[in-house]
Amino acid sequence: MSTPHFTTSRRTFIRAAALPAVLPLARGVAAAEDEPYFHRVRREFPFGEEKVPMNAANLCPSPRSVADRVSELTRDIDRDCSFQNRGKFSRFTEAARSAVAAQIGASPDETALVRNTSEANNIVNAGVGFGPGDDIVLWDQNHPTNNVAWDVRAARRGFAVRRVATPRHPKSAADLVAPFVDALRPETKVLSITHVSNVSGIRLPVRALADEAHARGIHFHVDGAQSFGAVALDMEAMGADTYSSSSHKWFCGPKECGVLFVNASRIPELWPSVVAPGWGNDAEPDPVGARKFESMGQRDDACLAAMETTAAFHAGIGPERIEARVLDLARRLKEGIREQGIPLVTPMPDALSAGVVIVETPAEARREVFSRMYEEHGIAGSTSGGFRLSPHLYNTGEHIERALAGLTALRSLIV
Repeated sequence: MSTPHFTTSRRTFIRAAALPAVLPLARGVAAAEDEPYFHRVRREFPFGEEKVPMNAANLCPSPRSVADRVSELTRDIDRDCSFQNRGKFSRFTEAARSAVAAQIGASPDETALVRNTSEANNIVNAGVGFGPGDDIVLWDQNHPTNNVAWDVRAARRGFAVRRVATPRHPKSAADLVAPFVDALRPETKVLSITHVSNVSGIRLPVRALADEAHARGIHFHVDGAQSFGAVALDMEAMGADTYSSSSHKWFCGPKECGVLFVNASRIPELWPSVVAPGWGNDAEPDPVGARKFESMGQRDDACLAAMETTAAFHAGIGPERIEARVLDLARRLKEGIREQGIPLVTPMPDALSAGVVIVETPAEARREVFSRMYEEHGIAGSTSGGFRLSPHLYNTGEHIERALAGLTALRSLIV
């Protein structure tokens, strides 16, 4: 092991943690007062100004400290891939687990570091016991790995899958809760939803839904791909039995790492979908708690270790401040779009949305808007649900203005 190598890694870790942790902007404080700080944050990311990422709902750049940590540890393994040298990575993984658990308000023993949201969703899908006559309720806006995956399993096991549609333009949280409550039945075993939709930007009131599910003895699963790293999280306050997410989206972490939270009371009853070395030699797992869902064989040790660096980066800024920034950028974007008379899919109120902003765009025009926004205006978005923009903590007020200018120039294609 090269000692100077790890000195450098530690320095990049400290650099990430050194960003000042402060309280979020108070209500009524002008967003411009926080703009200089987030210009400093933007400089931690290596992308150029000619092509600006505004697609956090799909993939985020990592800050330099995280990318450096992955590269340095990968080089270390390639220099010496012996068991002796790699032995330290178990400590790094446990440190990463503890840091991520702190980010989501969970215990390390309830936190598994898996490969992405899709895998986490499928661990829950495969792990809950179902039989004929059982029933699962889904949101029709769930991601396919929290939607179609249930259909695939139901075809084999014979349980019923029902989807709930919510109002296209909800006025309140009650508008979003009521359709789910109406759908729950005595035979319903799982309610599985998405915290923030990637196709509408709607944020569901998860605590209210958790209470309704638990009052009926129903397992409540939350796909948090669009909330982990974008909003401040507390698993106990949320009330989820299981929660899934990825590192490569709003968390700005290493690629191919995800998080699965399993409430301690649910761990014994949830079966793992993969059993590999690390499990033990009999049916009872050796790993403690949610670690039993990580028995997957060889993993990218550098990627897992860099989750600690990513958590330090977020903690240095503060999850509440990050959420305030994401909501502020999304609000500015939505207000500017509305002022142009361009229709939005995403609700205006912060309570009903987060960082995903979707412009209502004719299906035949989406690809052209998507391409021209990137080629002519340097804004990278997506065609999911319309034309989707997802600004994050590395975006600036100038980026928002550029996106609005691009939409103005392409307005005739949209309206």
